[in-house]
Amino acid sequence: MTKIITAEGKDDLLNRGYSRRQMLRSAVLFGGASALAGFSPESAWAQDDSVKMEHAHAKFRIGQNECWTGPFAVGVAAGAKILSQSNRYAPHDERGDFIRTVSQIENVPEDHISPWPGSGEPLTRTVVAFCSPARGLVTADPTYETPGRAAAFLNVPLKAVPLKADYSHDVRAMLAANPNAGVYYIVNPNNPTGTMTPMADIEWLVENKPAGAIVLIDEAYIHWSDAYPNNTASHLAAQGKDVIILRTFSKIFGMAGARMGYFMARPDLVKKMQMHDGGTLSGQLPMPSLVCATTSLTAHDEIAKRRKELMDTRAMTIDFLTKRGLKLIGPSQTNFVMIDWKTRTAKEMQAAFRAQDVEIAGGRWPIWPTVSRISIGSKTDMEGFFSAFNKVVSA
Repeated sequence: MTKIITAEGKDDLLNRGYSRRQMLRSAVLFGGASALAGFSPESAWAQDDSVKMEHAHAKFRIGQNECWTGPFAVGVAAGAKILSQSNRYAPHDERGDFIRTVSQIENVPEDHISPWPGSGEPLTRTVVAFCSPARGLVTADPTYETPGRAAAFLNVPLKAVPLKADYSHDVRAMLAANPNAGVYYIVNPNNPTGTMTPMADIEWLVENKPAGAIVLIDEAYIHWSDAYPNNTASHLAAQGKDVIILRTFSKIFGMAGARMGYFMARPDLVKKMQMHDGGTLSGQLPMPSLVCATTSLTAHDEIAKRRKELMDTRAMTIDFLTKRGLKLIGPSQTNFVMIDWKTRTAKEMQAAFRAQDVEIAGGRWPIWPTVSRISIGSKTDMEGFFSAFNKVVSA
């Protein structure tokens, strides 16, 4: 479904140099999950029946960076309880409860917090709201693809800047690539490398970017990293900087299918993100997902336990692979590792592992044709991968 752009949104787009064709394309980006399928790799995968069925029937599903288990039990219980009250659009003040909880945990004012069904649409909205034919998008290469695909769809100038030797974002090269960009996109930890960019580098970019530009900081994997909870980017939003910080519940909280996320930014930036279609999607959050997310945010002991389980299994996986002479890109601060097969393409290896009932990711990054991404699942998942690895590599 293509949404209608508000009169205020039309004026804003025209004033920034968008053509009427680009305005119509902008409206497509506000169409929810189905419209995002061409921009979000996960949404595209979910709508590709042939690939989806292969993955769904695999015994070991470690190709989509999903959590190996579901939401925390306390979140499931809270979501189930509110489900019986779903005859009401908002039984209580669930949205307000969520915002207040995020505010307390992140130390960010409540009016700086905007919940959304995942982070895919805010990524594309940022490109619409702050880029233009004259002010483009700058990303790393490789990085998460959604903003870059949205920019290409809108014919917005795009610059993709190679990562540094340590796989962190080269923020100075990004600024030099387009000194008048509208958005500079930082994924921290980065997907697909799994690596961190120092907060000092991000802060430098925030202070030295052109006036009116936004630094879009995607922290989808932050809970898996050593930066959590004391060295995240939330303080930049609290300080009123020109930043938009994205979070999702699809990773450590095990809610990928529940579609829940939020972003943090100054109130005027929140308003601009919502102005083109009135921000209607932000008010249409499924109550069970919203309540599950709110409750899960305060499950501190369970978060710590899940982090430790991931780190232990990740260390086991890295040890297995490095002992077999594989080159890994990293060090990973996420729930995945990247393997460079050197002499075999990622597509070949994906097919070979699929034949062993293991689903991995590969072939998504043109800059890395021989690199596969392996999600870290449960210990049992990874032992299944090890068994398949021994068969595939020996073959």
